[in-house]
Amino acid sequence: MELTRIIDAFLSPVSFQDCYLSLGILLSYGLIVLPLGFKIGFLSCKLPNFSWQHFGKIPQLFVIPAFIEELIFRVILLPHSLKNINHFQGLFWIILSLVLFIVYHPLNAILFYPQGKGLFSNPIFLFFAGLLGIACTISYEITASLWPPVVIHWLIVVTWLLLLGGEEQLNKKSVADTDISN
Repeated sequence: MELTRIIDAFLSPVSFQDCYLSLGILLSYGLIVLPLGFKIGFLSCKLPNFSWQHFGKIPQLFVIPAFIEELIFRVILLPHSLKNINHFQGLFWIILSLVLFIVYHPLNAILFYPQGKGLFSNPIFLFFAGLLGIACTISYEITASLWPPVVIHWLIVVTWLLLLGGEEQLNKKSVADTDISN
């Protein structure tokens, strides 16, 4: 890992064109995930009872998962866009990063977040996470900056958790976690 790659990703300027392209990537993600998610019942439109706890989650979600995951799976694992590498090497690192990003979610549930075990191993969740990884990778490759993929990741997670039933899904106990004697 090169420290210069991390510094470059932090400091690369983001142009208006980069913002528009990243917005297009975010909208494309939504055009795929929203109809599919509603059709199969993975997403639900339920407005939560907003409390200060909900508002406190919004900046927290910017740091974890958005910033930390994008720093690891995009900036650290992928060669910086400004580097001159061949397409096969770039494709290898993109696929490796994407596979690790997807595998990270169920592994994270097993090791650190057991209440998310059922959800984080759900094939639909993993498919949507994979699409998110692709969207963030494209944004990072286009902009050479950490910030557009972080914002995309953050907006998707906040929207899913607070407006599309994600928080409810995280709070559900999986069948394996329920006590039969109750």
